[in-house]
Amino acid sequence: MKTRNKLVIWGLLLSFGALVSCDGNRAFEEFHAFPGETWTLTDTVKFELNKEPNELGETLIGVRFNENYPFSNLYVNFWVNDSSGNVLETKLLNIPLFDSKSGKPIGKGFGDTFTKFDTLRFPLNEKGRSITILQYMRKEEVEGIEAIGIKILKK
Repeated sequence: MKTRNKLVIWGLLLSFGALVSCDGNRAFEEFHAFPGETWTLTDTVKFELNKEPNELGETLIGVRFNENYPFSNLYVNFWVNDSSGNVLETKLLNIPLFDSKSGKPIGKGFGDTFTKFDTLRFPLNEKGRSITILQYMRKEEVEGIEAIGIKILKK
């Protein structure tokens, strides 16, 4: 009977944890996974945003990485296009993934995978915009990057 009670308690705790971890504050979230956990120089990632602008709040870039990543920071180029394909904004972004002094991963994680979110500051005031991201580490292949994504919170 004690074993069954423990199983019920663990089941309830896991269910509660799953409910708490669900984020209803997202208007958009999408990640692009890289085969072999390697982001090559030619892997261009594009996200189409088809939400109404009045639903969109803060925009975040998310990086899923592991301890095989050989650097402390990740540099990415990103640009925003309107629905006609015109470039509205382009930026080089420096995303710290590991603490430069301790070497510990920055961000939330479980096991050896971590996710770091960083804020992107640009206007999304028109439906049909797209965000394109390209790694800018000046290496043909960057190991340890599992996925890159965009998360937009609701207003």
